Amino acid sequence: MKKYLNLAIALIASLKPKSQSPQIDTYGQSSLTQEQQQALMELLFASFRDVGYFGKSHLIWDDGQDRQREIFTALMRHEPIFLYRQGVRPTPIVEGYCWKLIGEHPSLRLYQLEMEVDGD
Repeated sequence: MKKYLNLAIALIASLKPKSQSPQIDTYGQSSLTQEQQQALMELLFASFRDVGYFGKSHLIWDDGQDRQREIFTALMRHEPIFLYRQGVRPTPIVEGYCWKLIGEHPSLRLYQLEMEVDGD
């Protein structure tokens, strides 16, 4: 039932107008210092600028909480989703998607959600 509620909320959210300026919504509690958080945000904004993306994105501080509602909403709106791993492994994600490590970040704890591609 919860899965269907999340899907309905995501569908409704996908109908809202998209942002035209860079914006990062965050979820969860960060274990980073204010300076480390600022550096991470600057890296993300610079990456967006480099690829010409000026919409909304999402950053999940991986605190083990269920974030499927936020993830489904972002997926329906075709907005990038990032995760900062605070534990040993990133929290598992919905079927058909995976967390891809962003090696450019020095902490090696930053991931982007991507669709899994089956290799034959």
